[in-house]
Amino acid sequence: MTILRGRNAILTGANGGLGSHIAEALIAEGVNLFLVGFLHPGLETLASRAREGGCKAGVIAADLRDAKQRERIVVEAEQALGPIDLLINNAGVEYTCLYHELSVARIDEVLGVNLYASMMLAHRLLPGMLERGVGHIVSMSSLAGKSGPAFQEPYAASKAGLTAFTYSLRATYRKQGVSASVIAPGFVEAGIYSRLKARLGKSAPFALGAVGPHRVAHAVVRAIRKDLPEVVISRFPIWPVLAMLAVAPRLGLWVVARLGTHEFFRQAAASESPAGRD
Repeated sequence: MTILRGRNAILTGANGGLGSHIAEALIAEGVNLFLVGFLHPGLETLASRAREGGCKAGVIAADLRDAKQRERIVVEAEQALGPIDLLINNAGVEYTCLYHELSVARIDEVLGVNLYASMMLAHRLLPGMLERGVGHIVSMSSLAGKSGPAFQEPYAASKAGLTAFTYSLRATYRKQGVSASVIAPGFVEAGIYSRLKARLGKSAPFALGAVGPHRVAHAVVRAIRKDLPEVVISRFPIWPVLAMLAVAPRLGLWVVARLGTHEFFRQAAASESPAGRD
């Protein structure tokens, strides 16, 4: 999709740390936005920014786990903007905890928001995209979905699922004008990582250095414009490690451990209050 100006997009997790940066990048491209957040704060401010930039905008607070609320998102988005050309699945939930101490409700929440809601919104929007012969679905994955960090089982599984989902979508609809991309950043100086860093009072190990949210936001735009299957974003080159994980898993997992990934999340899990695990 080389021309983005005038396209209509649904952006979930719009008022999160990363979502606001994605919204700004899309506004700069002239994309009309329907902004979805779990709560209202920040949504109207972003919508005003979009309108000031000459874009149409609408907002909604909704629980993505609820089927009726997902349907309301699509209906109200189409009423506000018209047919939807772009779906940006950015909303995400994460809990850092020993897996056996994580409540079933929390596991359901992570999988429901990160993976299931993304798949079901795509399922709802695909018929219209296919009828018009144009559409692009972007899902926010993570390097956690490739490296499997400790204390991150539901989150890592949901992010790995988004990558497989994206690849399958591309294979299915590649000749029908509809495509998909997945974005896989490491630590990002926003949202989940910022909360972990604040709770620990320390940054991730140097080799796992975080990237600015603007890099991820611009990657979303680039993935749509160039129809890229996947964009991996990290401060330092990570492809050698990913290649090792693919061809020599034991060695790759040893390298991931040596980088300090598991220890960082172990400390984060230890700092989580018992109430947060219920």
